[in-house]
Amino acid sequence: MDRDIHTVDDVLRLMDSLFAPDADRWTAGAGSWWDGFYADRDRPVPFFVAKPDENLVSYTERGTVAPGRALDLGCGPGRNAIHLASLGFEVDAVDLSGSAIAWAEERAREAGVGDAVRFHHGNAFDLAATELAGPYDLVHDSGCFHHLPPHRRVSYLALLDNCLAPGGHFALSCFAAGEACAAGMGSELSDAAFYERGGLQGGLAYTPDALRRIFSGLTEVELRRMRDEPSDSPFFGEPFLWTALFRRDTGNDG
Repeated sequence: MDRDIHTVDDVLRLMDSLFAPDADRWTAGAGSWWDGFYADRDRPVPFFVAKPDENLVSYTERGTVAPGRALDLGCGPGRNAIHLASLGFEVDAVDLSGSAIAWAEERAREAGVGDAVRFHHGNAFDLAATELAGPYDLVHDSGCFHHLPPHRRVSYLALLDNCLAPGGHFALSCFAAGEACAAGMGSELSDAAFYERGGLQGGLAYTPDALRRIFSGLTEVELRRMRDEPSDSPFFGEPFLWTALFRRDTGNDG
């Protein structure tokens, strides 16, 4: 008879197991689901393009976010990490998929920023205590958060608390309730329903109010729908995503 639950991490790992085999989408290990996803680089996947998110470009062009140290969570083939490096950011980028990391490293070398981005293969929750040494002036996430089960929001918020510098910014793009579901991406099931069904249904869709509640410890700078960018645009933009920018207080605010 096992009685192995002693810590919060033990509880989280137990809850991870309720989502097998979906758990391979956010826990590190050989044969990650994402390796197969990234194996065919010619697949018609919107975010395989070598273009940065339009909202991220907007933040830097307006001067809302200035160059500094950046952490890109779930970096995939590196399109946003490479863009940040081209602007003078010192970037750490992490992804569960070794295939995605290899592709990102190739792209970074081709873009001439290979020395400005450190790519990490693994789980950001595990690497935060070792390789991902904050504080970061910007933590960026385009498409990672909405693939986490509800209980892993606890880990995610702890990661932000540990890594985001006072006065730093957190930029997020995630599935939008309504639009994403209509496009066949993202589920509007309640948190409890995901545990009842034992799967993530392709990802979790969020409302603006839900995002504001989850990240209530940060100050909202902007929360809007991502702009729909045409195929010939130099930027990536899909209207089934929310984009949000939050700022961590310096301790002297207000």
